[in-house]
Amino acid sequence: MKKLSMAVVISGILLMSGCYYDKEGILYPGTANCVPSASPSFNEEILPILDGRCNNCHSGNSPSANIRLDNYADVLIYANNGSLMGSINHAGGYSPMPKNSGKMPNCEIQKIQNWISAGKLNN
Repeated sequence: MKKLSMAVVISGILLMSGCYYDKEGILYPGTANCVPSASPSFNEEILPILDGRCNNCHSGNSPSANIRLDNYADVLIYANNGSLMGSINHAGGYSPMPKNSGKMPNCEIQKIQNWISAGKLNN
């Protein structure tokens, strides 16, 4: 009887875990058709992402952790030292951002990575 109960519990856990999935288009409306360009514009593509995902906390005169992400010069610091990508990818050794939230949509992360790979232009 004990083995049967354990088998039922394990089967239930496996069944329930198999039902979970995330659809990015449902979780983040407007990103389903996102196609990141090879060299995104800082002002037209990168800054709007940071404004929407980061700058509630990381802007102004007293930004969280003294990290400002509301202008090119400050973003460049964190792009150059790797902490921008480390944080938004939730990599080990970095504070995962956005704080107390899941990762940004993959398309937004890819846009930022492409901007960095293309030379971090102020355009």
